Amino acid sequence: MLHSINLMSSFQVPAGQVLFCDFDGPIVDVSERYYRTYRLGLSTLQASYQESHGAALSLQILSKKQFWWMKRNRVADTDIAIRSGVPTELVDTLLQQVQRIVNHPHLLQWDTLQPGADKAIHYLNRERGLRLVLVTLRHPRQVQAFLQAHDLSQYVDEIFGASDINAAHLNRAEQKVALLERAIAAQKSQGYQTYPTCMIGDTEADIIAGQRAGIVTIALTNGIRSCEHLKRYQPTSIEPSLLNAIQSRHMTQVLQAA
Repeated sequence: MLHSINLMSSFQVPAGQVLFCDFDGPIVDVSERYYRTYRLGLSTLQASYQESHGAALSLQILSKKQFWWMKRNRVADTDIAIRSGVPTELVDTLLQQVQRIVNHPHLLQWDTLQPGADKAIHYLNRERGLRLVLVTLRHPRQVQAFLQAHDLSQYVDEIFGASDINAAHLNRAEQKVALLERAIAAQKSQGYQTYPTCMIGDTEADIIAGQRAGIVTIALTNGIRSCEHLKRYQPTSIEPSLLNAIQSRHMTQVLQAA
């Protein structure tokens, strides 16, 4: 099930052109939360095993740099667990634990604003007068809470998110495709301009969704996927960050064609 929140108040002047953007990656750095979730999952597994077997597991905990490199290069979570010394028969137990806790409030507090993301959002709203619509597999309430905490909610016009709080962690491309289709249809029905436009994101799910919709796709390398991995999906362009993306040649072409 998909949820949306319209954040544009009645006193704002509607912008004609819409831009679509992912949340995790382009705007939020989730690396610390994901790493702490991994560490907490391992410590919980260790404690449980110690209690039931009276012996400790011989775990090899990855550094954050090692862990994040694997995530960015799409190393399977099962392989990450095995490389961490988790016995094969306990891998599923660990992954289920990680999925249960990754969106817990005490871990969500480790999400941070990507450098320059606030400047990019301010520019799109104040300088270009664009309607910014977030298309994310995070639950809209989580997104709204983060935006409010960073004084950015007034610059985001609408949020299309998933009701399943684990959707972002699983990052299924078909969910993002359906969500972007719904977001585009909703903007059209409100009379906003959805072509030319672009989808900005940091994963293959964002690229695939934008390509299916027939719009420009801008992939960012400061999120959860590496540049080499993103290249395989042939986005329109690849940029280091959201701030770089809005200043890129392809974004300029989208804006000039409007």
